[in-house]
Amino acid sequence: MLTVIGESPVNRVDDTGLVDAVIAKNILDETSRAVQTRGWSWNRDTGVTLVPTYPLPGDILVPENTLSVDASDPSLRIVQRGTRLWDRDRQTFNFTSPITVDITRLLAFEEMPQAARNYIMVSSARIFQDRVVGSERLSGFNKKDEDRAYAALRAEEAKVSGYNFNATSFGKAILGARPRGF
Repeated sequence: MLTVIGESPVNRVDDTGLVDAVIAKNILDETSRAVQTRGWSWNRDTGVTLVPTYPLPGDILVPENTLSVDASDPSLRIVQRGTRLWDRDRQTFNFTSPITVDITRLLAFEEMPQAARNYIMVSSARIFQDRVVGSERLSGFNKKDEDRAYAALRAEEAKVSGYNFNATSFGKAILGARPRGF
């Protein structure tokens, strides 16, 4: 990301004193969280049973890296509030039995597939360049790279998820349908 604006890369952000390095790291984290919040085959677990704390009734705590939670049973109206589940119908954090949920998790950069890491890196570099330098010429060049990286990510998702159509044409077809901000 630093090389996009003509700066030398750094090995560690915390000991450089370079403000641009800190900004780049923050943008990388922000972009990673935004991309992962969508929920992909590689960061979404289905059918996870969460158990209330004892004594009953108790709170149901969500894992620390949880981005979102959906009840597997659509008749249950539960949401995540902070680190706990909230029952919207009963207006309480207290549960008397386990709940089965689908969880979207925030993964460390190294735990994501290569296509996701590449897209997040390219997207972060474009955002960083736009915020720090603001060159339309450079931004246009990086936007093309970002579009290609997003198409590759969607194609990989289609392949891994077992969709029954050509993943390459799918990746090209969705380029215009990217979520805002990516």
